[in-house]
Amino acid sequence: MSRSPLDAVRAALKAYVDNDRAAIEAVIADDYRFTSPYDNRLDRKTYFERCWPNAKHTDGFEEIHATEHGDVAYIVYVGRAGEHKFRNCEVHTVRDGKLVETEVYFGWDVPHKAKPGGFIDPSN
Repeated sequence: MSRSPLDAVRAALKAYVDNDRAAIEAVIADDYRFTSPYDNRLDRKTYFERCWPNAKHTDGFEEIHATEHGDVAYIVYVGRAGEHKFRNCEVHTVRDGKLVETEVYFGWDVPHKAKPGGFIDPSN
């Protein structure tokens, strides 16, 4: 039996924390695509060249919300990279226990840079 979509996502996040290239390669399909605000449907090779090096800075993920529906897993987490904390949302499509597509929506820094009830002017 293959792993559930959320189990596949959690395995990928653990691979980042452990800086375990073999573990993440085992959970990412050959036809994988990765999209973020900076990346548009990167293939597997480009993903590993561009994104995987971030694993050496990744210290952990605190899962805030996680659910799955069919072959899709949704997760919101607070990530840690040294003293920097950030909140992201990710949508993952999984086939046969492997990630085939990931969409990352970058969140905000933790603590938030805007005061409660306030905002940050993006033009500055």
